Amino acid sequence: MTSLVARVVRVFGAFVALTALSVVTTHGQNKSDDKSAIVTGIVDDSENRPVVDATVSLESDDLAHKFTFHSDSDGRFRFEAVPAGSYELRASKSGYGVAKNGPFVLHRAESKSVELRLPAKETAATGDAHSAAVKFSDEIHFNVAGVSDPSNLGGHGSDTVLRTKETLAKETVSLNGEAITQPNNNSHPVADISDVHVRLAEAAEGEGRPLDAVREYQQAAELQPNEAHLFAWGADLLLHRAFEPAIEVFTKGHRLYPDSVRMLLGLSVATYDQGAMEQGKELLLEACDLNPADPAPYLFLGKLQEAEKTEPPGWAEKFARFVRLQPENALAHYYYAVALGKQEPGGGNAAVIESELKRAMEIDPQLGNGYLELGILYSQRKDYPEAISALQKAIEITPLPAEAHYRLSQLYSHMGEAEKATKEIELFKQISEQKKNEAERERHKIQQFVYTLRSQNPTERPSNSEPH
Repeated sequence: MTSLVARVVRVFGAFVALTALSVVTTHGQNKSDDKSAIVTGIVDDSENRPVVDATVSLESDDLAHKFTFHSDSDGRFRFEAVPAGSYELRASKSGYGVAKNGPFVLHRAESKSVELRLPAKETAATGDAHSAAVKFSDEIHFNVAGVSDPSNLGGHGSDTVLRTKETLAKETVSLNGEAITQPNNNSHPVADISDVHVRLAEAAEGEGRPLDAVREYQQAAELQPNEAHLFAWGADLLLHRAFEPAIEVFTKGHRLYPDSVRMLLGLSVATYDQGAMEQGKELLLEACDLNPADPAPYLFLGKLQEAEKTEPPGWAEKFARFVRLQPENALAHYYYAVALGKQEPGGGNAAVIESELKRAMEIDPQLGNGYLELGILYSQRKDYPEAISALQKAIEITPLPAEAHYRLSQLYSHMGEAEKATKEIELFKQISEQKKNEAERERHKIQQFVYTLRSQNPTERPSNSEPH
């Protein structure tokens, strides 16, 4: 594993500690009531024309709540049952820039209307990376468009991807650290030259020269379009948010190597990031079925749960299989519990959810999100002493436990302990601000975790590979 890969893995360990709380964003959402807020509005372009099917997200500053919506034929969107708090609105669509509003504070029973105007996306400067045509053995050509656009390089001012998308992209790039055994003899001149291009690409990434890195990976894939080179090229494009060319490369790679789980994962994440979220989800489910024993697709699916208000059909069954295949994996039990909770909050699955959470924490006693979910479960059944104990444990072992403090303040308020409730809500506000600042510092490192899947054999990947 290169020094760059090792550095990225360390970064990811710190990042997951920051973002793990967001896995349970909307799992306990209730239907709209007179205490929740409503946010409505319209997405239009610079000429006041409504933008259809724009992706609109509403996310709280503490990452505890997140909603997504696709604008209708009139460009309108509507979010109901929104808990009070501080939020930011974002709208995006392929071919446009990004519009945002906020942060702003929503109060209970408030109704807020917002206009989001999507700017026209500037035409990228013409350059080698923009116009290069890539030729493969079957005469398919790819235009690597968008790589020379600074908005695609993850620099300042390029805040174009939602955190959930960025998390998935980071993890997909990490798959680039898993080298596939080369089918060609390395003594062959073509293999030697292609490997030189790969080393030059890695050096360019390490030195902060992304366009050079993309070109070098492209040349390696042109010379030797094996699974490893195609994936490395696609992962590098994904790393720098060049989603459309990444989709082209991963699509080609998936067609040539249909048994490659990581190639299908790359395609699913690039598709999701590009805005076709439903299609991306379907591809991710296919990846789970491609090699059911591979834990990576389930871990991606678990991360994606944070963007879902309810559990989509078939997801809980995938996590149930994950548990059967890897009974000693704490995250398998945890994600299955979260899936069941979203499927039927407070319903007939409560005993199974509790059992799965306890098993997850038995395997990994430092899984703070498990205690948070257990606290939420106990709160729903009105077992307040147990709920308080679980939430206090979550606070003890979780970095920046904003949601646990918020849930605890609600419990104390319900029990009439106003002083304790006030103290917890103050802690919630303080930690939420810390989380926001930390998230902003880490945002542009997220895609890097897919990039490290390059030099480690997939069969050697640890089954419980996500840090907590």
